[in-house]
Amino acid sequence: MKRDKIPLLVFLLVFVVLIFTTFSITCVDARKHHSKKSRSHSKHHKHRNDNGNNARDSENPPAPAPTPLPPYVPYPPKSRIFDVLSFGAKGDGVSDDSKALIAAWEAACRVPCATVEIPSEFKFLIEPITLQGPCMPHLVLQIDGTILAPPELGSWPKSSWFQWINFKWLHNFTIQGTGTVDGQGSNWWSLSQVHYIQKRSKNIPNMKPTALRFYASYDVTVRNIRIINSPQCHLKFDNSGKVNVTNITISSPENSPNTDGIHLQNTQDVEIQHSNIGCGDDCVSIQTGCSNVHVHHINCGPGHGISLGGLGKEESVACVSNLVVDNISVQNTLYGVRIKTWQGGIGSVKNVSFSNIQVSDVKVPIMIDQYYCDKHKCKNQTGAVAISGVTYNQIIGTYSVQPIHLACSNNVPCTDVDLIDIQLNPSPKYRSFQQALCWNSYGKSQAPLVPSSIDYCLRRHSGSGMETAKSHENICQ
Repeated sequence: MKRDKIPLLVFLLVFVVLIFTTFSITCVDARKHHSKKSRSHSKHHKHRNDNGNNARDSENPPAPAPTPLPPYVPYPPKSRIFDVLSFGAKGDGVSDDSKALIAAWEAACRVPCATVEIPSEFKFLIEPITLQGPCMPHLVLQIDGTILAPPELGSWPKSSWFQWINFKWLHNFTIQGTGTVDGQGSNWWSLSQVHYIQKRSKNIPNMKPTALRFYASYDVTVRNIRIINSPQCHLKFDNSGKVNVTNITISSPENSPNTDGIHLQNTQDVEIQHSNIGCGDDCVSIQTGCSNVHVHHINCGPGHGISLGGLGKEESVACVSNLVVDNISVQNTLYGVRIKTWQGGIGSVKNVSFSNIQVSDVKVPIMIDQYYCDKHKCKNQTGAVAISGVTYNQIIGTYSVQPIHLACSNNVPCTDVDLIDIQLNPSPKYRSFQQALCWNSYGKSQAPLVPSSIDYCLRRHSGSGMETAKSHENICQ
């Protein structure tokens, strides 16, 4: 009898494995091919829960360890679609639909391969909220309608001036859809409005909210959506990893202050691709703690270009490495590709490549600025973040002020800088151009080089300052 039971046990084991494998494949397939069109909504909904708690997360320091995964719901659940209208959302753009979104999120979080649906043809007013995990795998936030931030500054709680929608402790999560995330930030861009609110409410930090922020999350995808008019940064990743941003549109006016498109900080293994970004600050901003970042096929403008930094503020340690930026079109921006560091910082920037960058009417297409200062005056200091292994290859187009600006530290020179196939001509739309500036930068150049003065931009290697630069690199190892 025992021998007869063995084949039966083997058969059951194989059957369980097949079921699990089929479930996994179906889950991933549903995640990729979820319909982008709004689903029809009946008057009677299967899911109904108007109770939701708005867990706010306004602190920047590391948060406590995440709670365990929610209880597993047996496969298959009745439905994996959690429509916010089924949880009491009005979708009229006026009523507060925050509780409905939180309720839908909490229900979906417990179900594998679930989708929280923001249906098309509706507008949902959402107060500052935190949508947190851990959740079951392959959770999707499907945005086909419009999500609106509160337009009036006075309606924002004091604790929510850091971010509007905060995603925290998520793993294997996707935001996708044909809809729009609208930060309605125009009032935040007016200094008089902000100062008025600060006078009325004590202890409010000098801060404006980021529209979408990810904190301590891994394996995150954001694709196809539009993010517009954020009070400050549009999309931010902080202390996260394995991030993919594809085919999104970010838009805010050229005169909207500090409205970075995508902001990375302490985040590794990132790909940002095939997207259109126009804003009032950096199209992509890469800060300390970032490595293995690939930015490609981006249309940037208006804005401040693709920027690495500012790094080393207030004598802090900054470490950035292995950055590739290629196949970029930059139009009508302040800068093209830029590295900026504060005086007095320590650490290193190394292994950075900018290639196939098309510029049109860009004020300064190529810049390294180790004297960065966003105030009227900054203190002169000898220390600097060491910059080495930076390649500029095929930077081609027109400039409106200056073709290249390499202002490296007196004490910590820029080393191993390559200038290859640089062809920058003055724009016919402008006058009063400046000559290329190159200071304390070492490396090699390779023709063609336009203007020809670029050929004399880089010095040959010298021992002066090299040991200091290497010691800064060791800090980041």
